[in-house]
Amino acid sequence: MTTISTANPGSSGGTAGPIRVGLVDDQQLVRAGFRMVIDSQPDLEVVVEAGDGAEALRRLAAVPCDVVLMDVRMPTLDGLAATARLTADGAPTPRVVVLTTFDLDEYVLAAIRAGASGFLLKDAPPEEMLAAIRTVHAGDAVIAPSSTRRLLEHLVTALPEADQPAPHPGLADLTERERQVLVLMARGRSNTEIGQDLFVAEATVKTHVGRILAKLGARDRVQAVVTAYESGLVRPGS
Repeated sequence: MTTISTANPGSSGGTAGPIRVGLVDDQQLVRAGFRMVIDSQPDLEVVVEAGDGAEALRRLAAVPCDVVLMDVRMPTLDGLAATARLTADGAPTPRVVVLTTFDLDEYVLAAIRAGASGFLLKDAPPEEMLAAIRTVHAGDAVIAPSSTRRLLEHLVTALPEADQPAPHPGLADLTERERQVLVLMARGRSNTEIGQDLFVAEATVKTHVGRILAKLGARDRVQAVVTAYESGLVRPGS
């Protein structure tokens, strides 16, 4: 599993008891399979199920949830629109992991822009799905295994010229060291690895990461990494 970490692995994510999971997918058999795997874990519990984005928003408004696994293509309201609405409110919201397949990877960048904390390939092994839930709940962001840089590069370079966003103004506020840390983040390096690369303590790296997210207005590391690619700070293949 390729994770992009910002918090201590043992972080509780702010809630006691099992991590509360929501499943949003229009295929009932898919939800049943996910529920069986998730509920088999003592620290995880499925508390909400929904067959489309609109139903998900209604149910999540009534039932507290920590992490939502969100499908993209659904009737009534798709996963991208549901994610944007779910994360638009300033109040604490569940973290969203978008479920996708490689054929639909053009939706992933839009999902991250909408506020998702990452994405996971639908055919990922069960242990990777479980790791993704725990990682995101701990305050980190997760990207599908083995494809972190390759898939992000594909997403960014595949955008039509007209859809390329303007350079992010927050990049000008980064110090030279913060820019170095952001580049290493974009290369999939963990805090520990970044500390080793730059010969600084991991705690110092965490401080830099926090300042980077604040200056870029990024919800988490995944969104900061997308900004690094889109702005040209990190170029595909570099």
